[in-house]
Amino acid sequence: MSIEHHHATSVSLPPESAIAKAYASMNLADAYSIELPTGASTNPELLARFIFAHQAPWVSRLLTVRDALVAGFGLKTAKHLASLDVQSGAGRLGIFKLYSTSPTEVVLGEDDKHLDFRLSVLCSGQSLPGAKRHLTLSTVVHCHNRLGRFYIFLIAPFHRLVVQSNLRSAARVGWPSATEA
Repeated sequence: MSIEHHHATSVSLPPESAIAKAYASMNLADAYSIELPTGASTNPELLARFIFAHQAPWVSRLLTVRDALVAGFGLKTAKHLASLDVQSGAGRLGIFKLYSTSPTEVVLGEDDKHLDFRLSVLCSGQSLPGAKRHLTLSTVVHCHNRLGRFYIFLIAPFHRLVVQSNLRSAARVGWPSATEA
């Protein structure tokens, strides 16, 4: 597999993404893209589940630290959100609420007292013969108050590292094939 298939690149928020205009004002908006190899699935929900299932171990440890720090502020923790997934089974993908799905994009997110965010997993290029196919993870955040703005200021560098690491980890494991979709 070529190096392009393991390298996550910072890109502009895709204008065709459902989250591009999710909020009138955004306190964070970023996107990272990776090329999908020939034969890989372009089912965005399958790819999202795959990415979250193959996170680097340090990401889980970082979430544990985050949970310990934010619990005192009454914010939702990853542990609490994971329990919602187990309880409901439907309408969630991992710790995130599932907002919408289409043949090319799945939109996840969560609303909390300090901020709302949306995460897009968007597949592009699959309708063009011979075109390179890309998977783009985009995040947009709208803060409600100073706590939200302070939180984003603190976690933004870690967020970027986690997104890039998640894409690289999934690529190293090997993307699910189109026949698995």
